[in-house]
Amino acid sequence: MNQQPNYQTTAQSSNGWHGKLNLVYAHRQNTTTLIHNQNQAPLKVQRPFYPEGQEVCHSVILHTAGGVVGGDRLSCNFHLQRNAQALITTAAASKIYRSNGTQARQSIEIQVDVGACLEWLPQETIVFNGAIYRQDLRVELATKASWIGWEINRFGRSARGEKFVTGEWRSHTEVWQQGVPLWIDRQWLPGSEEVFHSPHGLAGQPLVGSLVYVGQEVSPDLVEKARSLWRGEGEAGVTRLSCGLLCRYRGCATSEVRNWFIGVWQLLRQSFLVRSSCVPRVWQI
Repeated sequence: MNQQPNYQTTAQSSNGWHGKLNLVYAHRQNTTTLIHNQNQAPLKVQRPFYPEGQEVCHSVILHTAGGVVGGDRLSCNFHLQRNAQALITTAAASKIYRSNGTQARQSIEIQVDVGACLEWLPQETIVFNGAIYRQDLRVELATKASWIGWEINRFGRSARGEKFVTGEWRSHTEVWQQGVPLWIDRQWLPGSEEVFHSPHGLAGQPLVGSLVYVGQEVSPDLVEKARSLWRGEGEAGVTRLSCGLLCRYRGCATSEVRNWFIGVWQLLRQSFLVRSSCVPRVWQI
């Protein structure tokens, strides 16, 4: 089936970018195809590719403005139709710049139909000191649908000695199935020296991450396997959800959390998707 045209418009005002990206995937004749792609700058998606066969469509999102500033409004809508299988990632680390006093915001709406699975695995987000940012992510799962997602955030450009001591960061994630909440996670980090060093905040560490799988019941044995994959020096934990798995990380090394999350993701793939490992090429650049 031919892909629909890529409709691209531009929306930038004195108050920031208003970027949009709407993607629809369909599964037909053992192939998952991106059948609808509508974007508004600065968001766009690269041409789909299939490094592990036609059933799983890999997509890479680009943010052509280079970073997010106060006043930006970004909106993404992903819809996987029945039995579609897709992996979506980003081309590079996202940057949330120091705000001029206004909030930058990203909204992500995901619909996963019966038998479909979305792997939403964006690269790291760097939250500059002074940034004011909120992300809202909502997933609607049909029966026998599943979702794997992660979020890795670095607070401050720590390589330059910068800490996140002014500004504000919020992340709200919700996963629903037929009107029932399966996973609700609301995080808030106000920038301050006290919160940066508090054991209830960052505990002096600039990096935090969450990986969530929602779809099927996870056995205690698989939880132990996920814990056994941890080889780092930061803090890590694994929690069994009612129909999934949650991993948390707090530390200082991107490679540390990425390696662990990739290992857990591969474990989940093998256990629930009967799918081998296939690390996106863009992660290796």
